[in-house]
Amino acid sequence: MRPFAYARASDARDAVERFGPGAMYLGGGTNLVDLMRLGVAEPESLVDVARLPYDAIDGDGDGLRIGSAVRNSDLAAHPVVRERYPMLARAVLSGASGQVRNMATVGGNLLQRTRCPYFQDVSKPCNKRRPASGCPAIEGDHSNLAVLGHSGQCVATHPSDMAVALAALDARVRVTGPDGDRTVPIPGLHRLPGDDPSRDTVLRPGELITGVDLPPPPAGASKYRKVRERASFAFALVSIAAVLEVADGVVRDCRLALGGVAHAPWRAEIAEAELRGVRAGEEEFARAAEAELSRARPLPRNAYKVPLARNLIVRTLQELVT
Repeated sequence: MRPFAYARASDARDAVERFGPGAMYLGGGTNLVDLMRLGVAEPESLVDVARLPYDAIDGDGDGLRIGSAVRNSDLAAHPVVRERYPMLARAVLSGASGQVRNMATVGGNLLQRTRCPYFQDVSKPCNKRRPASGCPAIEGDHSNLAVLGHSGQCVATHPSDMAVALAALDARVRVTGPDGDRTVPIPGLHRLPGDDPSRDTVLRPGELITGVDLPPPPAGASKYRKVRERASFAFALVSIAAVLEVADGVVRDCRLALGGVAHAPWRAEIAEAELRGVRAGEEEFARAAEAELSRARPLPRNAYKVPLARNLIVRTLQELVT
């Protein structure tokens, strides 16, 4: 690991002022420290923000405010989250191990980087790690990588389960930075790779996530499901966060987000539009899933993700009706 400078920020403004060229923010460190050990991340300095006063969950009838330093395990166990946002609690619990969740923070979870094997292997080229060096995953091992929204520069997937649930819940992140405070909708926080896969989010240099705002829970039933290679401690092959409101057998509203299929949590807006106002039945669910996945461009070794995602959408929506 390359030597680096370290500073513990006293407050958010101090953190932003300490953030200079080559700096990175350090929260729980469960992803960043791993990447530093692998030589993927080589910051010149770390600004420790784990002890800033953003470790509370506050809420009223209008929604919930989650601090960026809240630990994942505390978020999943919070009684209001479990009662009013069970889909979010389930998504958090489906990620990592108990030990990792005890260290990982909400802000860090949203900013964790891809687990693409070529990104993590510094002996291989990778456009995300070293721009214009190439993407060997396209011709190599891409069995777990993207089928939607990828480019000729990158086929990596975003790994966060929490972000998929937050995207379906229309959450917003609060950030502060050199230009002041702003909020960013989570469905638009993460970028598709395009010609510059080195940037994962729309955050500007020096911007720090201070929290997440959740609107009141949507009407209807919700569920988070995750298909993975083993029962625990595995990233999603495909996951889904689904909210379905049905009245008199007709879909009144629907929110769907997919994980494990794209460079960002994938809000399935085409399927949502197909479903609103139609009968809540298997045939309609399958038609909506097919419409959404018509945009998929699978590679030879990950074509299985398309029928897997289709079946996951249909099965999950059926369970929400019954």
